[in-house]
Amino acid sequence: MSAPPPLQIREANAHLAAVHRRAAELEARLDAAERTVRAQAERLARHDQQLRAALDELGRAKDREIAALQEQLLTSEAAVQSLQAAVRQRDKLIGQLQPRAELLQDICRRRPPLAGLLASLAEAERLGPLPASDPGHPLPGGPSSPLANSTGEEEDRDHLQPAVFGTTV
Repeated sequence: MSAPPPLQIREANAHLAAVHRRAAELEARLDAAERTVRAQAERLARHDQQLRAALDELGRAKDREIAALQEQLLTSEAAVQSLQAAVRQRDKLIGQLQPRAELLQDICRRRPPLAGLLASLAEAERLGPLPASDPGHPLPGGPSSPLANSTGEEEDRDHLQPAVFGTTV
């Protein structure tokens, strides 16, 4: 077989060199792309890990907040029950005090007439007892003569008890 002409060898060598350069260039680009992909994968893995850690922390924070709110709810329910018991106790006390309040209101309504009566009794006490009279000359309306509006039963008691005014209030 015959040897190829030198020009053809040079062209073939130039073509092989170009193919070799292109292969080296493509391998370099492939290495660069693989490094980029690896770097991105590592960044994504770190980011994923950070997001998982943040999500776990959010879950724990949520659980803590739920626990705190449940505790607050229990405390509030206990406070409500305590306040309801206090209201029931006060209602019971009001029920006990209501008749007394009505009695005091009744006393207050009757106070002016009672004050007048007490003033009259004090005036009668200031005047003192009647002077002793001669048994032969009884005073009109005295123990020996019954009052016009008397029933007669008071007659026996009147001569046993002298009329003396005094206050006992």
